[in-house]
Amino acid sequence: MQANLAETTRAQSGGRGIGWIGAGKMGAPMIRNLLAAGTTVAVTEPDTQVVSDLLRAGAVSAGTLDRHSQNGIVFATLPNDTVLREVVLGAPGTTGLIHHMARGSIFVEMSTVSPECSAEIATALNDCGISYLRAPLSGSTALAEKAALTVLASGDEQAWATVLPTIRLLSARQFYLGSGEEARYMKLVINTLVGASSAILAEAVALGESGGLSRTSMMDVICESAVASPLFKYKTDAVVSGDYAPAFTIAQMIKDFSLISDAGRANGVPLLTTGLILELYRAAANSGLRDQDFFALVKWQADISA
Repeated sequence: MQANLAETTRAQSGGRGIGWIGAGKMGAPMIRNLLAAGTTVAVTEPDTQVVSDLLRAGAVSAGTLDRHSQNGIVFATLPNDTVLREVVLGAPGTTGLIHHMARGSIFVEMSTVSPECSAEIATALNDCGISYLRAPLSGSTALAEKAALTVLASGDEQAWATVLPTIRLLSARQFYLGSGEEARYMKLVINTLVGASSAILAEAVALGESGGLSRTSMMDVICESAVASPLFKYKTDAVVSGDYAPAFTIAQMIKDFSLISDAGRANGVPLLTTGLILELYRAAANSGLRDQDFFALVKWQADISA
């Protein structure tokens, strides 16, 4: 079975291999799921320990970007706009993927970056004959490990059809949303709601505690009410215990809400509530919670309400 999957994946990539750039918290478990399915993945990642772990799981070290000239499909999970530009276009004194990937190959970028940067990358890749898929992710690292992520995709539709069987090996749900930057905007839409959920829960819990309710009681009721959500259920233990070990940090939420705010400004959309929530995250970061999980807003709200 695994041999058949590997052969299928190789056929999907035009008879060449699969490459992956950036194997952090989200990238590494997705790579492991591809490896478990029998797919050979060549990895470029600056963290040598991460690379060593993936090599033991069956990955191949690609090293520098030029090694991806042999790959028909290259995935990337990168931290921000700056790194995406450096990887694709090249940093000063270096060459980027556009100088190495073959014409007709496919670049699948899965990070949360600005629509503006993504459009710039699309133009550069198109000029080099490289198909571009925006495929940001919705879901946690735990869902990544279970291959239960949601993939939000837009870009070249034929490339999407080619890559979809591989995408299905690392996700449970896939949505193709259009030929341009639609997936980037969809990710910002989702993150707006996710970040707002923490902010409003923090105030609701503080109000309840002021009236004598326990967090356990409140979360039990909330998670069985009309406002119940998978996110609230997933974060219940953190809220009740006060342990905000990071799955997605306040610093990362500040980055995402800055992207949301910038996109709204660029398109003339007033985002008054979003601006307020961004300032709440900044205040929590300044109080020392920057590297805690974004649901640590509950702690921050409790502290200022004491």
